[in-house]
Amino acid sequence: MRGRGTVRRSLSERFGEEAHAVSNVLIKSAWGSDDPTKAAFAFLHANAFAEAGHPVQIFLLGEAVGLLRTPVANAVVPVGWPPLRDIFARTIELGVSIHV
Repeated sequence: MRGRGTVRRSLSERFGEEAHAVSNVLIKSAWGSDDPTKAAFAFLHANAFAEAGHPVQIFLLGEAVGLLRTPVANAVVPVGWPPLRDIFARTIELGVSIHV
C-alpha cells in the first residue's frame, strides 16, 4: 500500500521519452453485420493499438465470422466511420492476426 505522500512517476519520467509500455492485445467480438458500427469496433480498436506499436490479435466468433466474407465486408458501413472494407484493409496492412 502506498503512503499518502508517495508520488507516482510516469514511464517517460523514469526511463526517458522513448520508453513506453507495450502490451499484447486480444480483441474479441461477436458483433455481425446486423449492427455495422459495433461490428467495426474490433477492427478499429485493433488498428489503433497496432499503430501505437502493440502486438494485436482479433478473435471473431458467432455472427462476426461472416464479416470476413468479401460481399459482407463490402456492404457493412458503420455510422461515422469508413466502410468496413477500408478498415479491414488497414487491419491486414498492419499485420493484425485474425482468428475465427
